[in-house]
Amino acid sequence: MSQNRNAALVLADGRVFWGRSIGAEGTTVGEVVFTTAMSGYQEVLSDPSFKDQIVTMTCVEIGNVGTNPEDMESDGIQAAGLLVRSSRPIASSWRSTESLQDHLQSAGVVALEDVDTRALVLHIRTTGAQMGVISTQPKVEAMAEAARSAPGMAGRDLAREAMCRSGFKWTEGPSPLQTVGQREQGLELGPIGGPPPPRVVALDFGMKRSMLRRLVEAGASVEVLPGSASAEDVLSLKPDGVFWSNGPGDPEPVSYGIETARKLRGRLPMLGICLGHQVLALAYGGKSFKMKFGHRGSNHPVQDEQGRVRITSQNHGFAIDPDALAKGGVARPTEFNLNDQTLEGFVAVEDQLMAVQYHPEASPGPHDATDHFRRFVRMCAETA
Repeated sequence: MSQNRNAALVLADGRVFWGRSIGAEGTTVGEVVFTTAMSGYQEVLSDPSFKDQIVTMTCVEIGNVGTNPEDMESDGIQAAGLLVRSSRPIASSWRSTESLQDHLQSAGVVALEDVDTRALVLHIRTTGAQMGVISTQPKVEAMAEAARSAPGMAGRDLAREAMCRSGFKWTEGPSPLQTVGQREQGLELGPIGGPPPPRVVALDFGMKRSMLRRLVEAGASVEVLPGSASAEDVLSLKPDGVFWSNGPGDPEPVSYGIETARKLRGRLPMLGICLGHQVLALAYGGKSFKMKFGHRGSNHPVQDEQGRVRITSQNHGFAIDPDALAKGGVARPTEFNLNDQTLEGFVAVEDQLMAVQYHPEASPGPHDATDHFRRFVRMCAETA
């Protein structure tokens, strides 16, 4: 151990990785995962889908552009901790209002640099994502025991902890910087125009703000409800469509969302993303399973029925069995991951439903799939 590396990560299997503190002093517990995103660390940290997870960045240099209020995907940092190879204490961006290190410290988030992230990622890919503890006052044996006794992701309803507590209206669209580089890709983008806008109820299971911004950009009037809202709660707002958001953890314990989906299927156009995709799939008879180390990053290739490949942003540790989903005869798998052939999307055409496992809002990530929001809002407008 280097003399300056006085903090540590200890995994449930006993493996130890030493580092140096760049965040708050203390100890934190979470599932240790990695993301291959080359940029967007602030969006990663503030994504509610990372709740109760310690995030490892595979990109070597982190912190170069600092942090700013506009790039937050929620009210604060949602990840349990952060692990990086090298952090930059000085930000080189005109948009920065706070360095990454100051941001972590003011939020009370434990984070380490000088970690051998390459070895850690290889270990996770071999053994699978597992619980771990990071501490600035490391006691290795006690940390290993704490990691082994910590509850894992499977069977936990983390979405209920991440969702909003009451409904609200959302009117903010994307900032100009979020649309830089966005091009038509052969599909229509932008506001559809013509009053009145279709009304969309967005069910929040731990939603990123960029998803709401994309719905507004596509021309929708958006009302947000907690993911625990009943079908009656949704219908009382007289929407033209329902959006099912991303969120953390295992979809199976989200029984209230599955029940709401069953009651709403076929009554309104619906779009589901990430956890929303999984909840809708379970409502259509699908089955979920925990992945070995999940998909987290902004460079995952996905192929659709027409053979078109999109490079997508992803963040999930559970997936849907496509065979079980197709057995019901209503839902049809349509997109698959080219790395491991896991399900990435399905439709139920007669029910006017589409769902994708990846994150088409592209924050962070490529804009290949932002057309999904436009297609969904147009569907809502045509059936209003």
